Amino acid sequence: MCGDATNWDEDAYRESILKEREIRTRTVFRTVWAPSQNPNPDAIVVASSDGSLASYSISSCISKLRYGFNNTRSQHFLVAEPQFFLQGHDGPAYDIKFYGHGEDTLLLSCGDDGRIRGWRWKEFTNSDVPIPLQAGNQVKPVLDLANPQHKGPWGALSPIPENNSIDVNMKGGSIFSASGDSCAYCWDVETGKIKTVFKGHSDYLHCIVARNTANQVITGSEDGTARIWDCKSGKCIQVIDPAENTKLKGFFSCVSCIALDGSESWLACGRGRSLSIWNLPASECVSRISTRASVQDVLFEDNQILAVGAEPLLSRFAINGAVLSQIQCAPLSAFSVSIHPSGVTAVGGYGGLVDAISEFGSHLCTFRCKCV
Repeated sequence: MCGDATNWDEDAYRESILKEREIRTRTVFRTVWAPSQNPNPDAIVVASSDGSLASYSISSCISKLRYGFNNTRSQHFLVAEPQFFLQGHDGPAYDIKFYGHGEDTLLLSCGDDGRIRGWRWKEFTNSDVPIPLQAGNQVKPVLDLANPQHKGPWGALSPIPENNSIDVNMKGGSIFSASGDSCAYCWDVETGKIKTVFKGHSDYLHCIVARNTANQVITGSEDGTARIWDCKSGKCIQVIDPAENTKLKGFFSCVSCIALDGSESWLACGRGRSLSIWNLPASECVSRISTRASVQDVLFEDNQILAVGAEPLLSRFAINGAVLSQIQCAPLSAFSVSIHPSGVTAVGGYGGLVDAISEFGSHLCTFRCKCV
């Protein structure tokens, strides 16, 4: 029996298909816990592949799940309503950081459009602006930085290179960025000008982390190396090759993620399907860990390392490389892991999914970021 196609709306059908595809392919590239006086984890800020920045309430998601069902292995997840939504970038938003304290706290973001933007966090926490107006960019950035363009042989300007990662030094009033033109930049927050250019990698940069106690910055690149730079001179003082003296030497693989511990003495370096741990004062690699899939984000929690990648697992390692635990998580490919001071971990990734995992390894909630 055929259906009645008299009132068939081809445009509406096409739009619904594209919308569903957008939801399914949306990727969370970064999750960051919002600053709060409350010791319990609540607001988490998400940067996504559609260029948006949005904040979600974990406690609200947990309360909604009490009246429903959520299985991390199911394709049906709670679709969470954002507390605020902002179209931060043209193209994907890759990273977010908080800068400052109290009333002066800025929410910083960077993305594929080559810009670093900053908004006053209090304008979101105190905002009564409805979500549709927020999506219309009613909240304006107080900081808007653009990467320099390079001139070609005949004076033509190149496209603005993307920013893949940022970090901050609040004491020095600086923002560091890892760029697609193979350079890292140090920006002055007050003037919005570039203070230092770190040039030496042979391919674009994936990640950057500030080693503020030593006035240094560390970068990871598509060229397969990490470099330590002196912030004052802009010179490279050490090249770290995670594949050095291993069977991986000669195989092409980028340094996709790096992390420092609290003492800034230990460096974790993700390169392809391996994770290396470095003692920086001794300038030596103390352990190498082989993983089943590419490592895409890493962080330290005290003397342990948390890592996620191109498989639905949150792995925890000791510094000597021993596997301490592996927890199934919702995103089939995870790009971000962040930890709250209380021990709650957030994993974000493919499908616009965020998984909140307690310090005991149980799933508090899993939600899909709503497309606004």
